[in-house]
Amino acid sequence: MRFSYISATIAFGTASFGAAHPRSEWEPAGPNDVRAPCPMLNSLANHGFLPHSGKAIDVNKTVYALGAALNFEPSLSTTLFNFAAGTNQLPNATWFDLDHLSRHNVLEHDGSLSRQDAYFGPQAEFNAAVFNQTKSFWTGDIITMQMAANARASRLMTSNLTNPEFTLSDTGSTFSFGESAAYVTVLGDKKSATVPKTWVEYLFENERIPYELGFKRPDEAYTTDDLIAASNQIFAAQHFPQSPGKGL
Repeated sequence: MRFSYISATIAFGTASFGAAHPRSEWEPAGPNDVRAPCPMLNSLANHGFLPHSGKAIDVNKTVYALGAALNFEPSLSTTLFNFAAGTNQLPNATWFDLDHLSRHNVLEHDGSLSRQDAYFGPQAEFNAAVFNQTKSFWTGDIITMQMAANARASRLMTSNLTNPEFTLSDTGSTFSFGESAAYVTVLGDKKSATVPKTWVEYLFENERIPYELGFKRPDEAYTTDDLIAASNQIFAAQHFPQSPGKGL
């Protein structure tokens, strides 16, 4: 499968699996806090599942936050942590700050669903115009994998056409598929691969988990296989060749 190599990168940590956590109070980032170009991680920090400062996040804190808030299996959380720690420029880093994730073309990539490309300016902040393009492809009250794939393809094509320095590495492409797969199957129903549109808009626009709209931590753990399968669905639903231009 297109994304089967993800499972080979898993390095199992010793952190214990985060149990269900009472819904955490929400507080936006303060002037000394840092945030990422990722609305979900920012939401986890705003709710206090991750350190509210966004700083010094190690594997134990990552496994706890993703498990407590979203019921991620520990091995998947550890894999994601290992990628994130790679954005810390210190040798052999065992932690990361959320703003490390803004390093361009490491994990952060052009063609984001809600951020401008680095060529045009700071890419960590939410960009309403970019997100409006993404939302225009969510044509019903329930977002399907096809809608998610269409939105992703449109954003990449727009960036490819407008950004003279557009690039998309293999890692960036894989994360791009995973990001679209995750907002559908982590926030929504992984079996039907659908999610209420209002939940996704609420998360992106407020960097806040949509508890008020009905989201609940799922009873069944979200696994590496779930993410791979959902990413493959996005890949199968796209409507352009994988390399129509500058590295798509």
